Amino acid sequence: MEVSGLTWALTTLFVVGMLLFDFLFHARRPHTPSIRESALWSALYVSIALAFGLFVLANWGGHYATQYYAGYITELSLSVDNLFVFLIIMASFKVPRQSQQEVLLFGIVVSLIFRSALIFVGAAAINAFSWVFYIFGLILLVTAGSTLKEAIGSDEEDESENFFIRLVRRLFHTSDTYDGNKLFTEVDGKRALTPMLLVMIAIGGTDVLFALDSIPAIFGLTQEVFLVFTAVVFSLMGLKQLFFLIDGLLDRLIYLSYGLAAILGFIAVKLVLHALHQNNLPFINDGEPVTVVEITTQMSLVFIIGVLAVTVAFSLLSPRGRAMAIIRATEDLAEKYLALPPEASAEERTRINNQLAAKLSKMPQIPDQLKSELIENEQHYRDLLRRAHGRHEKFLARAAEED
Repeated sequence: MEVSGLTWALTTLFVVGMLLFDFLFHARRPHTPSIRESALWSALYVSIALAFGLFVLANWGGHYATQYYAGYITELSLSVDNLFVFLIIMASFKVPRQSQQEVLLFGIVVSLIFRSALIFVGAAAINAFSWVFYIFGLILLVTAGSTLKEAIGSDEEDESENFFIRLVRRLFHTSDTYDGNKLFTEVDGKRALTPMLLVMIAIGGTDVLFALDSIPAIFGLTQEVFLVFTAVVFSLMGLKQLFFLIDGLLDRLIYLSYGLAAILGFIAVKLVLHALHQNNLPFINDGEPVTVVEITTQMSLVFIIGVLAVTVAFSLLSPRGRAMAIIRATEDLAEKYLALPPEASAEERTRINNQLAAKLSKMPQIPDQLKSELIENEQHYRDLLRRAHGRHEKFLARAAEED
């Protein structure tokens, strides 16, 4: 597959242009995107990614277009999984909703930088040493095992308070409160780092780990650098809008980690088989290629789409998934009611309260054991509902007095 310098230049300019547009017209205007806005922009970015696959098809044929689509879908799946960690980090730092766009855009830019660097390093290593496929396969097997272990239920590490963040807090003067979107502020006459900078450091640090998992996965599907680069780029570009679109859905994808573990394990096996097919290590088959069955890109694409479809369907339709949806909906509605401004209308208050009551009426359907597993902090959950109910009772009492 030969790609001209002009094609590379135009593709890079297009990516930089999209990033600048996103920064100037979205992140620099702090606000919480509506579902409609997020859906429109997500659809646009997905359409661009799919259209680029048609461009590959027209210029280089179906074989390379299949590689691109397989890589894009895999990278997009891994990126959605990364959103869970971003969600945990932003919740831990209590990032204001209207500032989350800027934090996510920063995370995406850092991801692009690290992954682009690793793409060219990985490509150079593959071209020089075919045994690198063995290493990539081992990395993915370890990642698949780690992902499966976390899915089964190992304790979650607080991503926001990793060693690096604790070190930053110890060495530098930091503020406990946000000052808009500023990275530095004044506290008691001293210059201090704001939580906004700390959360960006936390997300940037995790991006390094994500890149180490992501790049071997895509190289297991295609070794064409141009396809690897574009698949990674387009999977990241619409991630910010996708976050706000499926924010309420993320918690319901409770079996996504199992699906990703299966996909990573599958690609690891594909890489090892490919390495055996091109083997030149003297201690394996006397340095001669091993006759093995190789997994085609078409087989990979079908497997990836099938696993994701089953994983998402099972997450949304299983009793555990439905229970999670009810619990998260009650939390979201209670927080939404408590966030209402004093001048909120009676109609809006009544509407949210009725929605909350309707969701709470479904809680008895959830077994007690399942509730205890899915509600992370039962005391906080009960207190949240009690405060929302108390706030509405006070509103009704004031309304009755005024009448």
